[in-house]
Amino acid sequence: MATVSDRFLGSPVRNLVLGVLYMLAVMALAVGAYVAAGWRFGDALYMVIITVYTVGYGETMPVDTPVLRGITIGLIVLGCTGMIFLTGALVQFITLNQLNRMLGFKRMNTQIDRLRDHVIICGFGRLGVMLAQELQAGGIPIVILEQAEGAVALARDLGYLCIHTDATDEEALQAAGIAHARTLATVLSNDAANVFITLSARNLNPKLEIIARGELPSTENKLLHAGANKVVLPAHIGAERIAEMILYRDTAASLPGSERMKDCEKALVSLGLDMNVVVAAAKSPAIGKTVESVEQQANGAFFIVQINRRGGEGVARPDPATIIETGDGLVLVGRGAQASAVSELFGEGRRRSFRPSRR
Repeated sequence: MATVSDRFLGSPVRNLVLGVLYMLAVMALAVGAYVAAGWRFGDALYMVIITVYTVGYGETMPVDTPVLRGITIGLIVLGCTGMIFLTGALVQFITLNQLNRMLGFKRMNTQIDRLRDHVIICGFGRLGVMLAQELQAGGIPIVILEQAEGAVALARDLGYLCIHTDATDEEALQAAGIAHARTLATVLSNDAANVFITLSARNLNPKLEIIARGELPSTENKLLHAGANKVVLPAHIGAERIAEMILYRDTAASLPGSERMKDCEKALVSLGLDMNVVVAAAKSPAIGKTVESVEQQANGAFFIVQINRRGGEGVARPDPATIIETGDGLVLVGRGAQASAVSELFGEGRRRSFRPSRR
């Protein structure tokens, strides 16, 4: 059975809460007692505060009756005792938190130093979370570098080794054990940061396998030149998944719960993609242009995964040289930022946007 001292030392948060509640109760009772003795509420509250905080200011009202003296004596004894307890609980709370943090950092650094052939993940956003889950399920040791406090807290709550730092800092990469890592995956949403991390990582470990994320197609060559072994473009992957859903729609209709379709939907949701269905009007700037030129003009904001011709013909995964004609229905895949590019190329009319279900 735990002793009183064990319980006291074991719950600093509880002690702090109890101390605050105790002081509020003592102060409320004292104020009520002074008011019942004939004092105004303001005078009673002032007297209680200067007493429990031992300020030493003069009395606003005379304490000249046995009842008032009894109230004041009780307030001094109970209030000062409560303040001592509350101060101790506050010191305990702060000290133990700092101590646990220091010991936690030391323990984490020791664990990282012992790792060999692990994977470093730069960024714990949507892709980072899924990547970490898959690697952990496969028994691969991982270290996460993340700058956002909320994401760091989430990663640590999930049991990952996570360093709260800027992944573009070479010292952060060294702290993550890049010299002994087998792979680095930089999955930040900022292309410039991914390029910089790739350059730094390649310089620190020439033999390291680097997999980098890119938002815009134009970033792929930059990442490869910076030293990435492989580049992943989430929008392209999402476009392929949409195309698969379109190409195999008959199978999907007969097998609505198929694992293939579930995987496609899961991938689209995880990539945070939007899908637009637009109709190329007669005055649209896209009329007469190729699929490739329209995508380039959109600067990677979306990709055309299907064209439904006015006559009813459907062209899935259209060739880049396919010409867009008046009345064509276009299925576009991209992120939320695609709205301005869609409006510029196709106008505001006859457009429908939706996101995949998150079931």
